[in-house]
Amino acid sequence: MRPQRERAVVSANSMPALKPHVRLQYDPVRGAWALLSPEKVFWPDEVSLDILRLCDGKHTVTQILEELAGQYEAPVEEIAADVEAFMQEWSDRFLVTL
Repeated sequence: MRPQRERAVVSANSMPALKPHVRLQYDPVRGAWALLSPEKVFWPDEVSLDILRLCDGKHTVTQILEELAGQYEAPVEEIAADVEAFMQEWSDRFLVTL
């Protein structure tokens, strides 16, 4: 019987980072950034890419929200739920640590 993995839950103090087996890489043929994981390639859109670039293990979720709010000239309250849901989904996919 395999032990069940506890689900990491995103919080304001989480410091998300890409898992060691995951990396962002520019594909010059497609002219787009790819998120590479063993046996999987993801093609993030511009907003997703901005979020993933800030997942460096040095920024808290709160700091990421503040940075994105400044970039997109949007109130933190308007973007918080979407950004947190994005990070939770990518954590659940084992691509981002919280």
